[in-house]
This record gives sequence, structure tokens and C-alpha cells, in this order.
Amino acid sequence: MAFSLQNRAPKASSVLLCFLLCFALFLFCFRPALAQSPVFACDVTKNSSFASFGFCDKSLGTGARVADLVKRLTLQEKILFLVNSAGSVSRLGIPKYEWWSEALHGVSYVGPGTHFSSVVPGATSFPQVILTAASFNASLFEAIGKVVSTEARAMYNVGLAGLTFWSPNINIFRDPRWGRGQETPGEDPLLSSKYGSGYVRGLQQTDDGDPNRLKVAACCKHYTAYDLDNWKGTDRYHFNAVVTKQDMDDTFQPPFKSCVLDGNVASVMCSYNQVNGKPTCADPDLLAGVIRGEWKLNGYIVSDCDSLDVFYKSQHYTKTPEEAAAIAILAGLDLNCGSFLGQHTEAAVKAGLVNESSIDNAISNNFATLIRLGFFDGDPSKLIYGNLGPKDVCTSANQELAREAARQGIVLLKNNAGSLPLSPTTIKTLAVIGPNANVTKTMIGNYEGTPCKYTTPLQGLAAVVGTTYAPGCANVACSTAQVDDAKKIAATADATVLIVGADQSIEAESLDRTNILLPGQQPLLVSEVANVSKGPVILVIMSGGGMDISFAKSNEKITGILWVGYPGEAGGAAIADVIFGSYNPSGRLPMTWYPQSYVDKVPMTNMNMRPDPSNGYPGRTYRFYTGETIYSFGDGLGYTTVKHELIQAPELVSVPLEAGHECHTAVCQSLDVVQSSCENLAVDIHLRVKNTGRMSESHTVLLFSSPPSVHKSPQKHLLGFEKVYLGAESEGIVRFKVDVCKDLSVVDEVGNRKVALGEHVLHVGSLKHSLTVRI
Repeated sequence: MAFSLQNRAPKASSVLLCFLLCFALFLFCFRPALAQSPVFACDVTKNSSFASFGFCDKSLGTGARVADLVKRLTLQEKILFLVNSAGSVSRLGIPKYEWWSEALHGVSYVGPGTHFSSVVPGATSFPQVILTAASFNASLFEAIGKVVSTEARAMYNVGLAGLTFWSPNINIFRDPRWGRGQETPGEDPLLSSKYGSGYVRGLQQTDDGDPNRLKVAACCKHYTAYDLDNWKGTDRYHFNAVVTKQDMDDTFQPPFKSCVLDGNVASVMCSYNQVNGKPTCADPDLLAGVIRGEWKLNGYIVSDCDSLDVFYKSQHYTKTPEEAAAIAILAGLDLNCGSFLGQHTEAAVKAGLVNESSIDNAISNNFATLIRLGFFDGDPSKLIYGNLGPKDVCTSANQELAREAARQGIVLLKNNAGSLPLSPTTIKTLAVIGPNANVTKTMIGNYEGTPCKYTTPLQGLAAVVGTTYAPGCANVACSTAQVDDAKKIAATADATVLIVGADQSIEAESLDRTNILLPGQQPLLVSEVANVSKGPVILVIMSGGGMDISFAKSNEKITGILWVGYPGEAGGAAIADVIFGSYNPSGRLPMTWYPQSYVDKVPMTNMNMRPDPSNGYPGRTYRFYTGETIYSFGDGLGYTTVKHELIQAPELVSVPLEAGHECHTAVCQSLDVVQSSCENLAVDIHLRVKNTGRMSESHTVLLFSSPPSVHKSPQKHLLGFEKVYLGAESEGIVRFKVDVCKDLSVVDEVGNRKVALGEHVLHVGSLKHSLTVRI
């Protein structure tokens, strides 16, 4: 069909319509990322009527404010506050709130509650938790938490973050194959407890010291006995962890108990797995009984994301979704990460499976937490942290702490003939080789945020000396090692640094390892390069879990071995600091490094901690494992020699018993831990530690005890740890106060804590001291 175009004036209405469409398109396409300023509850400056609401009255106590708010809500509105993406109630001026934010080792973009923008493009990314734990520095754990909470508050003030952060992960690193072991403080209950409570205090404590207020709300997860994600067809959504009462109370529960009692954490998250046949999020004994009842949690209990859907659909624990909703609420769950309670709670109430007062209890715990955070106090710019903003994120001090944390955690495992530290004056050329030698994101592990900046290992080393670089492998899977270029530069360099290991393609959430060898052809690359290297060869392992690197440990051409975890945004600088001696390494392994033969023999699904001689089961972790190791818990060297001398410790402690106690006349191996016998029953252990070398050192002191062989007690367990700064050729005093009933007790076969009578052998390094406990 033919047609012609004619020049004619457009109609006025068409011009107007075109203009309006273009203007609308402009507004849509070019609206700023933060088109509206954040909306805050109880902002009386925006609406004076809010001042009449009791829940907005800051002069009232938390309980009164919560009660006032709950009574104003309909059932349908109450249900909005049972899920992480909490709805708004406009008639009360309550905006939407997203509960799910993460801050495992820095403010994270994982979870819908937090995101980065041009306003705040990144946050300080500290080392992955397993490396920070290796510092054995409780003050560092808290200092990191304080920085993270400051950056989180700064982001909240500009509408980029929430106030509730579901961190830390304090599960026990029970099996070396676990992909999430990197997120944890390791395999020891005491270290995990000290880390968890310390990090929580750093996150939560307010600058004015008010215990009823929160800077941000932390969450200790995943409760409990959760340490398997996806191994040989068994996944966390279907796994039933069969755990003895003894193992539960002396291994899996202590970190959570400490988080609540010592850290005063605002939340505990229940896990996906079942424990002894019950989903943790549906177990009234674990939730209402222990967390709320025994430990007196001041806060809320939240499910792992979609846990209710999992135990209904995947575990088939209930017949209907309404039963699942009811059983979770009645068990003590307050908040559902996911939509399950939002979808099925009203029907559960109407069916008589749960009453509205139980809903009231749950949301009351949630609201109380928000009130302690100041959520219902109006515009935060007028409150205690109102001056924080983008200028307080990624400060030079915060970034320097990330570097210091990495330095303190790095573990020196081998140093033949004092090959480390390398001299920056005598080393003119350095060969840097390996799939992790120039990585960025690998260094920050998982549950990460956008970092302030990266310093890769190659960049860190190149800032000190001249370098040549060859990756040697395309990635850590290393299906084919490219050894020729690597060998060529190693053969002519004054020293060689090989940086190998793993990343999230090898170990991660939902990805457990099936072997613990260095992946792919990385061992070939390491051995071939070491064989031709002209100078010392330093092997750097970047990983979350331990590796069977026996081939490298026994290779005399490999003169030094370092484990650097996933060292965070400043990892490359920290690695260079240690290798070239501007920092004396003081990290200690927070987990056992097993041989491959261990995982060949032991199924990951066996939760038993203690060995079983009847079937050859070797046990787990340094506390119970009886077999060979590649490296042991607590291993780590420095560049100087430190001597320990015991200067104060009793040889005998008597536990007072009331008249007529059966143990006055019968032979007892242990005593029940009771308040009357334990009050003020503590002993002082004082050590002189002397640095005999010419380098200063922040020395790590680990105090262990080997208790009497009663109740299948651990062969050794950690009583305490301290970090002490020692100048060159100087000494210091380290003091431990040992609580007899807490520190020298063991858990019996039915889960009761007992004071073990008899000889306890205390260990610090090679130093040993016998302490007898009697009645």
C-alpha cells in the first residue's frame, strides 16, 4: 500500500500528550537510587499524632511500649510481623522493615536488608572468621564487631541497611570437609564461645553503656548441631543429626549458651537439620525450654530461611502447613525467615491449632528488640548514632584494622633453617606463582560485602620487592597445571612464593568437600616449581578448611608454609607483612588438619565426637581424635623463641562438701556442679613468658588441661588463651583465673556437668603442671 507524508502542524493535544509521556519517562529513568528519604517509625516531626501512641513514648519501659503496640494490631497485622520482610501499618506510622541483614565479617550484601550504592559503595571487609579466630585475641573479636556495627549504623541512617544482622556463625567445625567451616571460629567450644560472645558485644554494646539498648542486634546461628551442608547425597534439608546428650552439652551447645549468657545476644537462629528426629525450629525443648527458659534469652528466635517450609515439605514432619506453622510458634519461634508463617498462621489460628496469645508473645519479642534498637524512636539523626554517615564507612582506621586482623591470624606452619622472614634488601627478584596469587574476591570468602578496596597477594609482595608472576593454574580446580612458565621464573628468582588453596568453588555453603587434598594439579605445580627453584620456596595456603599437604610438609625444598585463611580485603598486604618480617606471625590453628585417610574412613554423617575402639572410629577434633594429623589444633610458629615459666599455680584444690554428702564415705570419681560447692572456687595460674629473640612478637598463650579419665572425658581441652605483646628480648606475665567448677569440669554420659576428681595436667607449650582436685 502506497502512502504520502504531508507537512502539517501537530494538534496541541498531541504535543501535550507527547510532553507528558516524555516527562514521565524521564522521571522513571532518572529517578535517583534513593528517591525518597528513609521513613522512620514514630517520627513525630513528620506527624505529630504519633506522639499519642504509647509505643512511641521513649519515657516508657520496653514492656509497656510493646504491650501498647500489640493491643493496637489486628490479627492480620500481627502476622505481618512474623516474617523477615515485615509489612507496614500506615495507620500507626509503622514502615516496612527487613529483618534479614548479614555481617559475618563486615557489612554484607547477602540478604535483602542491606545494599550498596553510590552513597556507600563498599564497607570494610575483614578476614573470614576462621582466620580471625586463629589470632586467639578476644579483644580483636570485639574490636572488629564494633567497627562493623558502626559502619552498619552509618548505612542505616541513609537507608541502606537494617539494624538486625544474622551473624555470627558459631557452629563447631566438626568435620574438615564442611564447606561452611570457614565461617566459624573453629573446632573448640571455648574458642567458639569467646569469639561469639566477643563479636556480639562489639556489635551490640552502645557507647553509653545502657544494657537495655542495642547498637545493632546480632544473631548467633545455626542452632544446633548443624555442620553438614551437602555431602555425597545427604543435604542439610534432610539430615537428622543423631547426637548424644554428652556431645550435645559439652561440644555443640556451649557456644550458644555463651552467646546468650555472656554476650547477651539479641537473637538465636534455629537450623535446617533435625536433631534426634526433631527439626530444631519445631523443638520446644531446644527453643522454649533451653534458649528462652534455661538461658533467658532477651530477644527473638528466628528460623533459618525457609526452615518451616523445609520441615513441612522436605522432612514431612507435619501433615499440613497449618500444623507446621502452629508447632513452630508453640515451640518458641518468633520470626520466620521466609513467607511460611505469613501464609499459614491465620488459618492455624482459625483451626484452633494455636491461639492469638501465642502470636502476641512472638511479635512481642520482635518488637522489644526493635525498641531496644531505637526503631520506634523516630528519626535516627536525632538519636545516639545520628551523626554517623558515609564518612564513617571504610575509614583508614577501619581498613588498617582489617589488615591487622589478617596479620594476627596468619599461621606459620613450617620454617626450615629460618628461611622466613625474607629480607627485602637481599631478595632482588621474587617469583610469585599460583592460582590464588592475584585473586581479589577469593580473599573475602562468603557472606561478603563489597570491600573498600583490595590488595591482592601479588600487589602486596610487589610493593616490597621486584616480582615476576605466573598463575600456574587457570583456577583452583587446576585441571591442567601450566608448569613451564612457572618453573622458568622460579629457576631464576632469588625466592619463590607459591599461593595456592581453595575458593568458593571448592568449599562453600551447600558444598562440602569429598576429599581434603590440595585441589586438582596444584600439588604437581608446587612440587615441580619447588624442584627447580633457585632460592627458598614459601608455600601459602589460602583456604577455609585444612588440607592434607603432607607432600609439601615433607619436601625439604619447600622451606616455609603459611596458612592465611581467606584474609579479607587487605590480605595481600598482610601476607607481605609476614613474609618480609615487618610482622612476626602469632596465629595458631583453630582446627585440626587431618590426613586424607581420615575422611576416607569416617563418614561425615557420624556426629559422635568420642572415639569408639570397638569399631575403629577415631573420634573428632583435637579433644577426642586419637589418630595422626598433618597439623594439630593450636599449632603455629613465630620468628622468635618464647620460653614459658610457671611462677604461680597450686598443686591441690579441695572442693567443700556439706556434712553427710555421700562422697565423704564412698569413693567418688566426680562431683555434681552445685552452687554451694563452687562459689569462689577458683585458682590463679601465673606464667612468665620471655621472648629470647630480636623481633617483637604478639605472643599467643594457650592453656590446656588433660582431665582425669572419667566419663569419657577429653584427652585435652582448652581452658583459656591470652595474647601478650613482647618486645625483643623482653618478658611479661600472663595470668589465668581457672574456675574449678566451670573450667575443670567435664560432662557425663547423660549430659550433667561434673567436677572431675583426681589429677588434672595443665599444659602451656611444653610446660606441664599437675593439679589435684579432691574433696
